Amino acid sequence: MSETAERAVSAVSRVVLVEDHPVFRKGLVDLLQDVEDLHVCGEAADAAEGCRVIDEVAPDLVLMDLSLPHGNALPLVRDLRYRHPALKILVVSMHEERMYAERSLRAGADGYITKAEAVDRLIEAIREVLAGNFYLKPEWAAYLLRQSMRGQNAAGAEPETLLSDRELEVFTLLGQGYATREIAERLQRSPKTIVSHREHMKYKLGAPNNSALLRMATIWFMNLSEN
Repeated sequence: MSETAERAVSAVSRVVLVEDHPVFRKGLVDLLQDVEDLHVCGEAADAAEGCRVIDEVAPDLVLMDLSLPHGNALPLVRDLRYRHPALKILVVSMHEERMYAERSLRAGADGYITKAEAVDRLIEAIREVLAGNFYLKPEWAAYLLRQSMRGQNAAGAEPETLLSDRELEVFTLLGQGYATREIAERLQRSPKTIVSHREHMKYKLGAPNNSALLRMATIWFMNLSEN
């Protein structure tokens, strides 16, 4: 941890947890209650409850799972960044792929840590974020720095840069083998909405038909899982 982080976290910082898995949320509470300068002042299991709790208790930091009921938490990150500019947001996610970290930071998060990494480094990540720094795996931070120095066009052909958050969510599920109706059920959307997303994705990615889009999604997801 940097000296800046050590100096910045001198008083007790108040933390809200937004996590839909009770066992993992309980584990976070148990971990943080042993840290003198951190206090869990609220908990929530979904985005709506998270907004309400954060508005009520005005914490210094929110620890948020990226996968919440009815979709990912990126809209919540954007909303909180707009309504609570000083709030620190650390995403704690099961997703090990770099693109999820990049999307989280673009939405307004101050850091991203995987649940596997959190076992050993969560407190360090919290302190860095509270100190006004960003927290990412060193190799991810180095990659994003290189990309920013090269400009946006460096990754312009990648699905993760061309697609919206919802489109990328649908694209990922397509790559995992889910059918349109199954995706609609998982995301709590109508099949018509998913079909509309597919049409937009075909246009953005240059896929001539649904079969081509499915091939692209499958290959992309296989490569993503291997990296």
